[in-house]
Amino acid sequence: MENEKKTGGWRSNKWCRAAIPALLLHCSIGTVYCWSIFSQEIADYIGFTKGATEWAFSFAIFFLGMSAAFLGNVVEKDIHKSSLIATICFAAGMAGTGFFIYYGGAHKGSMLALLGIYVCYGFIMGVGLGTGYLSPVKTLMLWFEDRKGLATGLAVAGFGAAKAIASPIMQAMLSNLGEGGIYKMFLILAVVYFVMMFVGHLLLKKPDGWHEPQKKEKGQNMMAVIKSKPVTNYIGIWLMFYINITCGLALISQEKMIVKCIGLAAVVGVISTVSAVFNAGGRLGFSAWADTMKDRNTIYKLIFILSIVFTGLVILTGGIKNGEGNIALTVLVLGLIFIVNAGYGGGFSNVPTLLSDHYGMGNISAIHGLTLSAWGFAGLTGNQLATFIVNHSGEWIDHDGTLVNPVGYQNVLYATIVLYVIALAICLVLVRPTDKALEAKKAKKNA
Repeated sequence: MENEKKTGGWRSNKWCRAAIPALLLHCSIGTVYCWSIFSQEIADYIGFTKGATEWAFSFAIFFLGMSAAFLGNVVEKDIHKSSLIATICFAAGMAGTGFFIYYGGAHKGSMLALLGIYVCYGFIMGVGLGTGYLSPVKTLMLWFEDRKGLATGLAVAGFGAAKAIASPIMQAMLSNLGEGGIYKMFLILAVVYFVMMFVGHLLLKKPDGWHEPQKKEKGQNMMAVIKSKPVTNYIGIWLMFYINITCGLALISQEKMIVKCIGLAAVVGVISTVSAVFNAGGRLGFSAWADTMKDRNTIYKLIFILSIVFTGLVILTGGIKNGEGNIALTVLVLGLIFIVNAGYGGGFSNVPTLLSDHYGMGNISAIHGLTLSAWGFAGLTGNQLATFIVNHSGEWIDHDGTLVNPVGYQNVLYATIVLYVIALAICLVLVRPTDKALEAKKAKKNA
């Protein structure tokens, strides 16, 4: 009886009311990272270059960050409203994208089709992404108060794992749906993801009485809470989050071509899946690991140090240029890809818990949403930084029928290692230890 009182059945069970709905929401919206699988098919079908259609993905990530920043207060006040907004916008964005791909196929080179894809995949889906990403996070931290990192890591891992799960399904659909398979896929998946997200929306619930201990904290607005510590502390968190995403996207956007350069073109799909697993594993592993630390900022120091070491080794050995046929260099380059993916994911999962450790739970959704604006700006700069370097350095060569630029990809690493060093410096200098860490240090000193 006592045990039943604690759990209250499925209606008051943290797995049913927080973890499962979070996974349903994040495993749906995380499929935005499947863009590379079908971007060329969209471009070919509507009669535009791949470069022109690529902006749809950049806009989606930008509006993800901006909607999270501006709708964070909506999530704070009513998770049911925000999760419903996410469900409708994400599914409507996918369906609209499918319609404009269909229209573009019937009217090759139509600017209306391209702009329609920008609006639907970029803006409408982007709003669904931002609100859908935020909605379950605070709920999870409230249900799993003792293991906040593990809980948020579990949900955010769903976002990272979505690519690994959905990629083979999407490829199979493109192969088997016949003529116009690309727009049919979007229309079918719009229905599937609407059902998944709507179920998640219905299940999602904060624990009973959650608001009682938060009244004092909720008396302050978001900016007042941020200013309760030196503003440079928050600026430091925002900047190191932004840099980690920018570096991650710079490498991940070139991952497929780098793998071909080192002679693994035949297994590029397998390596893409493994890197997605590392991305998801980093989200869960780094956040669960951070639960055991006195100061969660330590996890960012580890992420940046590992990224600097592996990037530096590939630079020193010329791993991307010289990796083909050299097992040691091939392993080193793959190690870099996997470490950056894991650190990229770990950076995401630790942000909400790091913010809650610094600023409390009272306005965490709003503060987390504001911080996700870094993701939006990184979505516009990460891919473009790498593309600019690759297009303006090195030399394009034919590699088994594919044009690649090994020197250009290698040069991207010079930019990312500088940024990783800056992020580590910010992490060490601007981001102050949490109150919990200072108390532990003081207790140790007095012992």
